[in-house]
Amino acid sequence: MSEQTEQTQSGGVVIVGAGMAGVQTAVALREQGWSGPVTLLGAEPHQPYDRPPLSKAVLLGKAEDSAFDVDFEGLGIELRLGVEVTGLRAAERELDTEAGPVPYEVLVLATGAEPLTLPGSEGVQGVHLLRTLDDAARLRPVLAQAPATVVVGAGWIGAEFATAAREAGCAVTVVEAADRVLAGALPAEVAAPMARWYEEAGAALLTGAKVASVESGRVLLADGRELPAGAVVVGIGARPATRWLADSGVGLGPDGSVTADAYLRTSLPGVYAVGDCASFPSGRYGARLLVHHWDNALQGPRVVAANIVAGAAVQVYDPVPYFWSEQFGRFVQYAGHHAGADELMWRGDPAEAAWSVCWLRAGALVAVLAVGRPRDLAQGRKLIESGAPVDPAKVSDPATPLKSALV
Repeated sequence: MSEQTEQTQSGGVVIVGAGMAGVQTAVALREQGWSGPVTLLGAEPHQPYDRPPLSKAVLLGKAEDSAFDVDFEGLGIELRLGVEVTGLRAAERELDTEAGPVPYEVLVLATGAEPLTLPGSEGVQGVHLLRTLDDAARLRPVLAQAPATVVVGAGWIGAEFATAAREAGCAVTVVEAADRVLAGALPAEVAAPMARWYEEAGAALLTGAKVASVESGRVLLADGRELPAGAVVVGIGARPATRWLADSGVGLGPDGSVTADAYLRTSLPGVYAVGDCASFPSGRYGARLLVHHWDNALQGPRVVAANIVAGAAVQVYDPVPYFWSEQFGRFVQYAGHHAGADELMWRGDPAEAAWSVCWLRAGALVAVLAVGRPRDLAQGRKLIESGAPVDPAKVSDPATPLKSALV
């Protein structure tokens, strides 16, 4: 062990945020041999939990919670819950909390993201966000009464919530300000077949519809239409939960994300950032990526832990981003990053139950979207990681396994 590592371990690691990224960082430190103190600070009072089930099993009453199966005490991880961190003083290597200052030698920022609110809807009865266990707990009995429900936002979370609301028996109207679903995530031609899923599921979809105001029991649109709403769920995106880092010296991007380097280090010595709150430079894609998905919060901590344990920059973080979404009876998976692709190829008919889309750049696969074709996703992800050239004719043939498309 290096002298630098010995000095660092004597001071210990403090992790801010007890979601997936924070918990996995703590666990990875122990798995990789870190023997010094590890303190995990969580703002919520609940045992750390996984978020994806909130919009599915927890919301529909099929599970009470989704707590991580981690023996924090057995791993020697000090878990401090209900601790809101309000500031960072780098010169003193201390965090400010309502419970008093917390010193650190190495700091990991894993605060995740916070949902965007609909302007003018704050405090209005019947308006809900779905980001935390408490949010799901408040919303579950509401859905059980099957009220007329308006979902604001036709992105991934909006589609997942609309799916759950329909399963609960609610009449659902989804309102999207953009002219199509998934406007910020996918090209129009790829998102178009997904819009049909709403109608098939019995949910009304209104695109190009801006919300003027929300009142108790109704939503008023900018064009004068009025929608009855026993419940309103807002799913219009999220921003990194980094407001508390203002004036801390930690470099932040225009989107509010912590600007991490290729080793997930921040602009301050001894401070790392991981998960939804951090952007990182991708050599693979030649762009800085901000990835708000579960897999990023699972993979990044292993790199952070390796670099902390080594006391040096030893591992670069440059993953193939991956996420999935369960909506309207379909399993949708995506791997890669399609911005900058120069060719889009279909595998199968989007009118059918299963199909995929592949994006190529300079003859190599850079992204794949798979609907009900998990093998396409698994094989495509490996092709993306390899960066090897592929045969477009084989890529576009849904009967040919993607792994056989190598030139």
